[in-house]
Amino acid sequence: MRNFRELTIWKDGRILVKEVYTLTKLLPDSERFGLISQANRSVISIPANIAEGCGKYSEKDFVRFLQISLGSAYELETHLILCQDLDFLSPDAADCVIEKIQRLQQKIVSFNQTHQIKPLTL
Repeated sequence: MRNFRELTIWKDGRILVKEVYTLTKLLPDSERFGLISQANRSVISIPANIAEGCGKYSEKDFVRFLQISLGSAYELETHLILCQDLDFLSPDAADCVIEKIQRLQQKIVSFNQTHQIKPLTL
């Protein structure tokens, strides 16, 4: 098993949670059960799935949870883009966080590639 607390991608995910929660406080109260809830759930899912994957015994399961966390990062990016489209967030407010999400996506992909199960060669 792995210690998720040592992983940079998990640490970056935790920082992102705080930033997204701060950002979603800027959204209108009418979005409390819509975009606010969706964005907050997707950002929490990123470090949570990395941690859960660390508790799995097989590399295949670990990789699967890394892929789930990556999917949540893409979902989160989409929620913030939609917030901009709906004029709930200014580009200034969202772009910095979106860039951090994209950097984390790249880190997860790179980390995931180092843990891919290699096919057997004959």
